[in-house]
Amino acid sequence: MEPSSIPERIKTIRAALKLSQRAFAKGVFVSQGYFADIETGNRDISERIIHLISVVYKVNKEWLKTGKGEMFTTSMTEVKLEHLSGIFYELDALLQDYLIKQADELLIIQKKKMKD
Repeated sequence: MEPSSIPERIKTIRAALKLSQRAFAKGVFVSQGYFADIETGNRDISERIIHLISVVYKVNKEWLKTGKGEMFTTSMTEVKLEHLSGIFYELDALLQDYLIKQADELLIIQKKKMKD
């Protein structure tokens, strides 16, 4: 069943991105309390917030407003990759190297699992 209101669609976006209310709100530069009021329908969502959600999380504005069309303007893989690259650039060089090493290890595990 498709979410029927903007607050429900925002919850659906957050679930798809696996983001907490706090993390999602931070991404669009509002407090968690302000954002919670939007999600519960206690506060109307402004065009500015709709625009920020659209840009930051690659959400289709038409889908967010009406439920028509696709939820995202890009694939989930691209959204996840952009999220990961944002984290990567915030890390210092030592932690970047650690993250790469962990990714390499995960790839080895995946390849072994696929052979079994």
